[in-house]
Amino acid sequence: MDEPKRTLVTGGAGFLGSHLCERLLARGDEVVCVDNFYTGRRGNVLHLLENPRFELLRHDVTFPLYVEVDEIYNLACPASPLHYQTDPVQTTKTSVHGAINMLGLAKRTGATIFQASTSEVYGDPLVHPQTEDYWGNVNPIGLRACYDEGKRCAETLFFDYRRQYGLPIRVARIFNTYGPRLREGDGRVVSNFVFQALRGEPITIYGKGQQTRSFCFVSDTIDAIVLMMEADDRAAGPINVGNPVETTILELAEAVLRMTKSKSNLVFQDLPSDDPQRRAPDIGKAAALLDWAPKVALEDGLDETIKYFRDLQLADRQLADRQ
Repeated sequence: MDEPKRTLVTGGAGFLGSHLCERLLARGDEVVCVDNFYTGRRGNVLHLLENPRFELLRHDVTFPLYVEVDEIYNLACPASPLHYQTDPVQTTKTSVHGAINMLGLAKRTGATIFQASTSEVYGDPLVHPQTEDYWGNVNPIGLRACYDEGKRCAETLFFDYRRQYGLPIRVARIFNTYGPRLREGDGRVVSNFVFQALRGEPITIYGKGQQTRSFCFVSDTIDAIVLMMEADDRAAGPINVGNPVETTILELAEAVLRMTKSKSNLVFQDLPSDDPQRRAPDIGKAAALLDWAPKVALEDGLDETIKYFRDLQLADRQLADRQ
């Protein structure tokens, strides 16, 4: 029987990271969860603290970290426009300095290292659907550049470490992932719409709502991440991870209204700067190398997400009643 791995997850108390920590613990790993709690929340991993194979460290990856591990999953970076544009310099530092520090750790320990890259490296794409060999259409000085270009630079570093030092890497370009533990009101479209609908607030749509996204449920994204790390070096990447089914923002809003039975109105506002108009991955590479494709339909995933936000609201009301 294989020895259990000692695994590091940066950004491990965040939305995606907390689900990954759960999955790794379930397969028997020892998990070191690192987070500076800028956007991550202790509550996301509170249920894991009693597990003797789980360790939680408050740490910022822009500073070096000295631990002994077999695998590294580098997920540390704010992922919503609201958060990454609040402190754009720190966002770039997290992507670039964080990548340098984690790659240095991987080089020292001989660990395989995974980078959570993003569909944002494609910018406002001129190629559709987006394939991994497309170089993208990114505004390097725009409001979103701190995230887009930070992630692009991190990819550069990962592949240079692979070429220069032979480091085993995995790079996934993750498209819109959603599900339980999204932060309410964090600027991401699914959490915004569900949160607004449940509170009976106007649902904010930018432009006419005809821009498209591909929505991948969190369990499907985690499946792909773990499969990449278990695969051989052909899966170094970059590999698109997302749902190839395109959904317009207006269609998403209408689905959320229907499923929540909300009376919220739709409110249309101007498009933000550099907002991509079409976004959908070509997942042929993931299918060929990982035998992976998303399984969870959008309505099923939305149902789980709505239940999560309803439970949060109920817990908030109960807390308020006790005070």
